[in-house]
Amino acid sequence: MAATTTIMMQKIPNFHHFPELTQTQKIHFQFTKKPINNQAPLNNKHSRCYNINNSGNYFPVTSSNIETSEINHGKLRKMVREFDPKIAIEEAWTPPSSWYTDPDFYSLELNQVFYKGWHPVGYTEQIKEPRDFFTGRLGSIEYVVSRDEKGTLYAFHNVCRHHASLLASGTGKKSCFVCPYHGWTYGLDGSLVKATRITGIKNFKVNEMGLIPLKVAIWGPFVLINFEGGVVPKEGIVDANVVGYEWLGSTAEIVSANGIDTSLDYVCRRVYTLECNWKVFCDNYLDGGYHVSYAHKGLASGLQLDSYSTKLTVYTFSPIAKMYERVSIQSCGGNSKSREEEFDRLGSKASYAFVYPNFMINRYGPWMDTNLVLPLGPRKCQVIFDYFLDPSLKGDTSFIEKSLEDSETVQEEDISLCKAVQRGLDSPAYNVGRYSPSVEMAMHHFHCLLHQNLSF
Repeated sequence: MAATTTIMMQKIPNFHHFPELTQTQKIHFQFTKKPINNQAPLNNKHSRCYNINNSGNYFPVTSSNIETSEINHGKLRKMVREFDPKIAIEEAWTPPSSWYTDPDFYSLELNQVFYKGWHPVGYTEQIKEPRDFFTGRLGSIEYVVSRDEKGTLYAFHNVCRHHASLLASGTGKKSCFVCPYHGWTYGLDGSLVKATRITGIKNFKVNEMGLIPLKVAIWGPFVLINFEGGVVPKEGIVDANVVGYEWLGSTAEIVSANGIDTSLDYVCRRVYTLECNWKVFCDNYLDGGYHVSYAHKGLASGLQLDSYSTKLTVYTFSPIAKMYERVSIQSCGGNSKSREEEFDRLGSKASYAFVYPNFMINRYGPWMDTNLVLPLGPRKCQVIFDYFLDPSLKGDTSFIEKSLEDSETVQEEDISLCKAVQRGLDSPAYNVGRYSPSVEMAMHHFHCLLHQNLSF
């Protein structure tokens, strides 16, 4: 009789073997073939969790999936339900502080929010030529995006298939990826080119040991990756129109009309590490300018805050069934000045587009900047700012330096605010708060989207 072990499946597209399995089910199967590496199946006392690929081999489930499956689902369901999106903003309470502090809730967010769908990870400027590459990380997923010698775009898990070392770091040009640990070498298309010192190895198939691919796409100036399972196109890249709809829904045209401009020149990047939950930064961004007059005196002087407005889309199918679009747009008039008379960074109008769950596109005057908020833990995040400018001003060094200096001031002010909020969320004095209905609609919309993704 064949040995038995426990298999935990994550339901993914194109999973043909056991389509009825859900993420949290555990079912016993009898192996009729040995797992990969000819290891004997483990007994229940020391069992591991496996997924099965199309060739019939057994691969370990990612640790993040194991964490989600083993944590207390009852506790998490209760935490999610403490926020009720069906209650109108005028009567609603905010999500509880546990959403911003609990480690198990953070793991749930990674799996339900960040490891699903399309996420911006970089810009076409970073991979505009053959052999360009850049790397990044989201949660526990390390990735690398590259163009091969023919200019074809690819994305892969940035992990060597030999003993799990990271392959590449940073950004630049390469003709191949060489593992710094044992020298295994991969082409820019992910294929295994060289495996060192494997004399005597058995059942080794080179074409099955390439880098694990990810779906990648370009929309406007942005490079996006989808971390879900499923079939990856042969040449990696996915059609932009399909991605635009999947990423932005019906608001793709609205986002394009509110400042996405591929003609702008890339200027620079600034990276900030904040001692707060990633949602604290998003909440701060989405308060409809509520905090600007109190916390950003310099910025407030350049804006007409009484003109602040918010656009968002919610489709109502019944009193209890709603669908929330992934984009909200805040806009505000600027106190535009003649550049001959005085420095003017903001222009006549500022537009702030939030793309759920963690991406901001800000358009003001000749500038566009984007903010990518990366979760680093329940109480820590990283925010990446990238700046783009009208090409006609690329040579105006003093204007650029003064603009970036003003922006830096705003970021430092926001960092202090977010740190203070996180400390308050950790205090026993606070659990839930209220919304300001006239200005915090986008924040409430964000929380409703989170609830929609986190409910299980």
